[in-house]
Amino acid sequence: MSVADALARVLDDAAPLPAENAELTDAYARVLAADLAALRTQPPEDLSAMDGYAVRASSVQTVPVTLKLVGEVAAGHPFEGSVGDGEAARIFTGGVVPAGADTIVIQENTERDGDRVKVVTGSPPGRHIRRAGLDFKKDAVLLAKGHRLSDRDLMLAAAMNHPTVPVHRRPRVAVLGTGDELVPPGTTPGPGEIVYSNGFALMALARAEGAEVIDLGIVPDRVDATVAAIRRAREAQADVLLTSGGASVGDYDLVQKGLAAEGLELSFWRVALRPGRPMMHGKLGAMQVLGLPGNPVSAFVCAVLFLVPLIRRLAGREDVNPNIESAVLGIDLAANDERADYMRAKLAAGPNGTPVATPVPVQDSSMMAALAKSDCLLVREPFAPAVKAGAQCEIIRLTPAF
Repeated sequence: MSVADALARVLDDAAPLPAENAELTDAYARVLAADLAALRTQPPEDLSAMDGYAVRASSVQTVPVTLKLVGEVAAGHPFEGSVGDGEAARIFTGGVVPAGADTIVIQENTERDGDRVKVVTGSPPGRHIRRAGLDFKKDAVLLAKGHRLSDRDLMLAAAMNHPTVPVHRRPRVAVLGTGDELVPPGTTPGPGEIVYSNGFALMALARAEGAEVIDLGIVPDRVDATVAAIRRAREAQADVLLTSGGASVGDYDLVQKGLAAEGLELSFWRVALRPGRPMMHGKLGAMQVLGLPGNPVSAFVCAVLFLVPLIRRLAGREDVNPNIESAVLGIDLAANDERADYMRAKLAAGPNGTPVATPVPVQDSSMMAALAKSDCLLVREPFAPAVKAGAQCEIIRLTPAF
């Protein structure tokens, strides 16, 4: 099965998760499940945009002129009186423009003397006044359903007087490592054992996409242990079960057997992909299952190509597919075979601004150091012909290092 067909299968039954009201502090980068209308007008009244004096423009048409001070206006402390001809009220930025006044004379154009102020430069009507509703008006829909909330959107939602916003629930992703050979980091591996590493990248990737992560740890190569872990994922109401290793057809690859025992509806197994051919997808009731290969690079590449779009779809996003960018090839490449190839590559700045992508020398799917140093995946279609350095190519950028 091609990568495109496999991804279509993964996303076919995936729909945005139900809505919930999230606090603004927990809504960043989440997707609105309904239109958001303003609950107030901003600004609610005419406000001063500068420190100075609220006056009638007719009083300062001819300058210099001395006006009588009748009050003071600070932000949050309106002046209850009014400003008449020949009068002024001291006002500060954000203060409500008092009745009778129709302009602001900035303090730099005045000279204060007790309860008198001399205006040396006049101000036309409306100068330095932020009119009520300048920013937005009550009931205006300012953030639409399906919009992914940015930091600036949260500022706007708060100003609209929303303490919470309706967003799609975060997807819950349960991550399971399988294999008798796996031991946790920090332990001393015995003969034939290796340190478990895949899950940490997969959990970080899922969290970076806004998912809640359920760490199921490591299970040995036994059907009963695998089934018990699968049941823990279902009990935790995971939306996605992500397994790493054990999804092939060897005698000790028991993930498929454990899933089948629980009633898995298998969608596909094996994708025309390098690295990552032995990848599996299916459903256990409402829970999507992605069975990733055990090789760390294969597992990571499959997560980028399939897990990330699935999380985004469940979260309500429309931009689910990895972003494909153009680059220039840094070295010659031989013709490709029947599998789509996702080569780990480094990026460098090109002379015309287009990045230059150079694959790492060895593309073995077990090599984590090379993956960690890579900036992107260089995408080669099945049966792509040989190409020379300098040719156009396509890349998927990986999460940048901090």
